[in-house]
Amino acid sequence: MMQFAKLQGLGNDFIVIDCLQEKIAEQEYSELALKMCDRHFGVGADGILLVLPSEKADIQMRVINSDGSEAEMCGNGIRCFARYVYEEKIVIKKEMTVETLAGIMIPKIITDEEDRVRLIEVDMGVPLLAKEEIPMVDVEQTLGAELEIEGQAFTVTAVSMGNPHCVIFVDDIKQADLEYWGPRIEKSAYFPQKTNVEFVQVLDEGEVIMRVWERGAAITMACGTGSCATTVACVLNGRTGRNVLLHLDGGDLQVRWDENNGHLYMTGAAENVFRGIW
Repeated sequence: MMQFAKLQGLGNDFIVIDCLQEKIAEQEYSELALKMCDRHFGVGADGILLVLPSEKADIQMRVINSDGSEAEMCGNGIRCFARYVYEEKIVIKKEMTVETLAGIMIPKIITDEEDRVRLIEVDMGVPLLAKEEIPMVDVEQTLGAELEIEGQAFTVTAVSMGNPHCVIFVDDIKQADLEYWGPRIEKSAYFPQKTNVEFVQVLDEGEVIMRVWERGAAITMACGTGSCATTVACVLNGRTGRNVLLHLDGGDLQVRWDENNGHLYMTGAAENVFRGIW
């Protein structure tokens, strides 16, 4: 038997397992995610978040997608992760450091007068834009790159937030066929490590609508790293300012790209759903 918690951030849902208490062999991570994340025969989730010790930070987070693959980072996931370790008193700090495969992230717990968690702000670090950093091949540049997939031309901006993203601007988000093009762009030869895919409709200089196909998880209700990548793409293409409110299928995220230090700051909710025993 193993205890777990389920949390969600804007409908992007995760199973959190405290590996400080539960002993799981690393080779079991993938199979465990496949079983637990199944929405018919398991708990149901977009992925599992593993709480692990760290020699570099206060705590370590590993993210295993619902298809068993491992993600470098997850923006909605790290907010859920931060709430869990704070409320479980695993990390007794409102501003903590979290080791991820994408580097050290810094979530900040925002509470109300009664010390109840209200929001979590995360310093997501700086975006990466070089082709080699994403990685991306067979293009001249990552800003305004021209792709051809199944005879369809796409103008995209690729950004890495420790994991790859492909941002595509559209005039009408309702006309974007995310279910069809998402997996085809994700697995296209342009992205040797696959990619997350965001379709984005700009409303004004501070507001956009975003829908996401996540690498390893298909369509999800929200994506934190995708929201950061989208903000970067919006700014670099001159479509918005540096403070952006993103309307996602599961709710809203606020992202700010700081002009001074180049870091992206993402603020949003993370909610407990239930606890259980597997």
